[in-house]
Amino acid sequence: MPRFLRPLTQAVTYTRWLHVLIGSVIPLTAAFVTPGLSSPSAGDWILIALQPIPLVVAAALLLPSLRRAEGLQARLMLFPGQHARVRGDGEDSGISVAPSASWRDRKRTALWAVLRLEAGCAAAFVTVQLLGMTLALLGSTAEPGDTSGLFVPLPDQNPLNALFVPIPLAVLLGVMVVGGRLMTSAARQLLGPSPKERLAALEERTEQLLERTRIARELHDSIGHALTVAVVQAGAARAAADPEFTDRALGAIEETGRAALEDLERVLRVLREDERPASRGPTLADADRLLDSARASGAKVDTEVTGPLESVPGPVSREGYRILQESLTNVLRHCGPVPVRVRIAVGDGVLGMEVRNPLPQGTPPTGRGGSGLRGIRERATLLGGRATTGPGEGDWQVHVKLPLA
Repeated sequence: MPRFLRPLTQAVTYTRWLHVLIGSVIPLTAAFVTPGLSSPSAGDWILIALQPIPLVVAAALLLPSLRRAEGLQARLMLFPGQHARVRGDGEDSGISVAPSASWRDRKRTALWAVLRLEAGCAAAFVTVQLLGMTLALLGSTAEPGDTSGLFVPLPDQNPLNALFVPIPLAVLLGVMVVGGRLMTSAARQLLGPSPKERLAALEERTEQLLERTRIARELHDSIGHALTVAVVQAGAARAAADPEFTDRALGAIEETGRAALEDLERVLRVLREDERPASRGPTLADADRLLDSARASGAKVDTEVTGPLESVPGPVSREGYRILQESLTNVLRHCGPVPVRVRIAVGDGVLGMEVRNPLPQGTPPTGRGGSGLRGIRERATLLGGRATTGPGEGDWQVHVKLPLA
């Protein structure tokens, strides 16, 4: 099918024209109740089209909910969605369905109401004239047609007049397509979201993206740590061939896996948005669990904690736990069961953390790291802190400073 004929097969073309025609209801109602308009002239029709303007302007300025009503109707009829064989739907139309929140919104709504009023009058006039012309052409092939009310003169009675019938129909269809698109564009401009609504939508979208990033990071840290501990423990147990050590390794794998499952369930509960509140994630008060898991994997962990961990705010403590978890995971994954020194200090409004471990022999450090190290730096940055990772003094070092306020 030629491209220019495609709009004629889409239901949206006709729903848009119907939406435009509905705008003529108020002027036509005014015409019916106006006394003395038995045979209105062109000037009378112009007066009828202009007469309701003060009424619709007053309604738009005084009734904030009118903007919502117009927005919902525009979404339904100007952007009807997939069933009309067009891409997109009313949700993605950019049309606001919120009541007017400012005088600027009310003025835009008033302008839209006036535009729709006058466009409806023009659409009704064009539709009546072109359909009347079509019927007159058909009638003039047999007997003189009734041309009263038509502003365009027709040819005299002639059987060949039937050949001109497609012309007014084609013009009407073209006007429907073009007029509907113009009204759709005007609706986006006048009924679209205000700057305040756009900012709120942008903030909501940003929050959603940040939440998705946070969830992905937590899953990476938790599941990655559990799998790393399981792999290291299983390998050590097989190499040791000691039933007692194997029992300890299986216990560590079980405990770490259970903790990872709890984290996974908590994250999935957030994604499902259950009515039950999602439990809070682990904090630095639960750091012993991480350290014991690393020790059970064969690492010699030397820990020093100074300052009251219970005074650390919840968000900072939870992020500190994840940073420590990822740091220990990197040690086990890349260096194996090596000595690890962990320092945690709380004081002067700052949470300081340091994790150091010897570098494996013959492995030149690049300092770039992967997604785990990048996640550590991102977590620190989001809290207004700073994290540095890289080799130094023969060790791999992770230094983190997070503000407590």
